[in-house]
Amino acid sequence: MAVSCGIVGLPNVGKSTIFNALTRSAQALAANYPFATIEPNVGEVAVPDDRLEVLREIVSGKKVVPATVRFTDIAGLVRGASQGQGLGNAFLGHIREVDAIAMVVRCFEDENVTHVEGGPDPARDVEIIAVELALSDLATMRKRVDKLEREARANPKLRDEFEAAKRIVAGLEEAQPARIFPHDSLEAKVAREAFLLTGKPLLYVANIDEAQIGAPGPLTEQVRQIAEREGARMVTICGQVESELAGLSPQEAAEFCRELGIKRPGLDELALEAYELLGLMTFLTAGEIEVRAWTIEKGTRAPQAAAKIHSDIERGFIRAEIVSYEDHVAYRTMEAMRAAGVVRSEGKEYVMREGDVVNFRFNV
Repeated sequence: MAVSCGIVGLPNVGKSTIFNALTRSAQALAANYPFATIEPNVGEVAVPDDRLEVLREIVSGKKVVPATVRFTDIAGLVRGASQGQGLGNAFLGHIREVDAIAMVVRCFEDENVTHVEGGPDPARDVEIIAVELALSDLATMRKRVDKLEREARANPKLRDEFEAAKRIVAGLEEAQPARIFPHDSLEAKVAREAFLLTGKPLLYVANIDEAQIGAPGPLTEQVRQIAEREGARMVTICGQVESELAGLSPQEAAEFCRELGIKRPGLDELALEAYELLGLMTFLTAGEIEVRAWTIEKGTRAPQAAAKIHSDIERGFIRAEIVSYEDHVAYRTMEAMRAAGVVRSEGKEYVMREGDVVNFRFNV
């Protein structure tokens, strides 16, 4: 199953335009009025990986299967969403179901596109979304603290969890998102179990106009500064240009990018950033049937990586025969790789590395 990233923001900031381009479809209704998207639209997007086609050519593979990220286009949030304004409660519920959040921030002026707050102001717009997410989390955690307090009286082992929950509440009351706690902390564990919105990894997406390609303006700079202060990731996209690129053939799109001076389409950057945001990496398998990228978390050991292919491989794991992608390209055939001594035999404790090309040995 693909990891998921929810696209959020105020109404009319370009979420649906970006989603449509991402999925190369018209699944989402992009219109000039709030709540054009009522139910969340979902699409899986390939994570760009040039290595796959290279390997396919080497092994004469019949097809390529890339890693994917699932994007969910969530309807626009407004002030008061946490209290139900603008159908907000339903939309906040959709955000709880995703693994990460991509917050689209409008960084362009256009009098023909209505802005619910009168005009674009990235700092204000980011704060509105952040406050609504925090207020929703605060209501959730206050209930959880009350419950944990009662349970801790009967079971002292829950005392630490109760104290952690109180620290999350204190942070939210001071406008501190739950994601500030270290990933391996008890607070982070409590936040994950409560599906807190502010506990999810966050990526800022500055939606610019064509005039800012290569020369971002002051609105985009505001978003960059916000991301920098928070230690968050950011990607800049021109939603309108990406929509045009989505309707072109690969050759035409490449030529259009060259004309605009774009090295890589913004949507490719978005997919890659979302992948990196979640702490993910890929290992590769290469055979005549298919060449495939498999998604795992960084730090995954070989048997657990094997389970991504099939649980039987993990249960019967013997060893993993591994070649780096670079060596696979350099030597091309298994015979040449073995002769050069670049094929490694790794056991159960091996921690997978980005770009490992793997053949798992296992008992049936």
